Amino acid sequence: MLLNSNKASTLVLAEHEGGSIKAQSLSAVVAANSISQDNSVSMLLAGSGSSLQQAAKRAATCHPSVSQVLVADSDKFEYPLAEPWAKLVQLVQQKGGYTHVIATSGSFGKNILPRAAALLDVSPVTDVVEINGAHQFVRPIYAGNALCTVRYTGSSPCMLTVRSTSFPVPPISANAKSDGAPISQVDLSTLDEDSIGKSRYIKLSSEDTERPDLGSARIVVTGGRALKSAENFKMIEKLAEKLGAAVGATRAAVDAGFVPNELQVGQTGKIVAPELYMAFGVSGAIQHLAGMKDSKVIVAVNKDADAPIFQVADYGLVGDLFEVIPELLEKLPEKK
Repeated sequence: MLLNSNKASTLVLAEHEGGSIKAQSLSAVVAANSISQDNSVSMLLAGSGSSLQQAAKRAATCHPSVSQVLVADSDKFEYPLAEPWAKLVQLVQQKGGYTHVIATSGSFGKNILPRAAALLDVSPVTDVVEINGAHQFVRPIYAGNALCTVRYTGSSPCMLTVRSTSFPVPPISANAKSDGAPISQVDLSTLDEDSIGKSRYIKLSSEDTERPDLGSARIVVTGGRALKSAENFKMIEKLAEKLGAAVGATRAAVDAGFVPNELQVGQTGKIVAPELYMAFGVSGAIQHLAGMKDSKVIVAVNKDADAPIFQVADYGLVGDLFEVIPELLEKLPEKK
């Protein structure tokens, strides 16, 4: 049965891990609320096993705006590969007739949404930072140096990826929390499996650390190529541990092999907007600034007084990071 086309209805593609909904997916729900006041929001989860069912229960109570949780339980969705997920989005859209489909602009959303849009024969609007109505959006262009207002004039659904940093999740009061949205299983009997299996999951490489997630951390400490080696980069990691911060890196530091790719901040890495962003030995290339210039407070340390990073920094110190970081480590108290 198709939903009433006059009323907005949004399908949010949700990420989950270890039985919990990722914070970025809640930002997608906040974005969905900006489309229309009477928007009906459904959250789609896919995976297999007990962790999926646990995530579904949490999704049902994660936000008062969620009116329905759809669960696709199958071994085909054990890993978030684009091919099966895109087919799933196509199936759910054909059954539900949603006016909008939203995912966040992380690797998950960027991987799945364009393929799903191609299957549905629509053109997606990417990297949205502001929603001004059902079909009018603001997105950055020229590495974030300009903002472009676009109007979607294509057929339904209107498919979006949104920057989670632009749609922060406000604290939800106890009175606003609902009893939980209904959870429904997606009928996968008609799922087209023609293209499923053309790619396969090999492995996930990630750092085993207790530090906060880079995409949602309150404090981020970033190092650049000026650190010169992976061994020296450990100073950044020690400082981050003392501050309870996430570790970030420039593309140059990642390309030099100092740290893994998942820590890259910038246009081709992660977009962050923490309360405090500390940059050590970061020159401030335009691609890097595109990923962090929305941070609330930016602190920069660099030997070059003319480094572009100082143009966006709230606090700047012209100095040698090999002197500044050890002094900070000495004076900062241990994190409790």
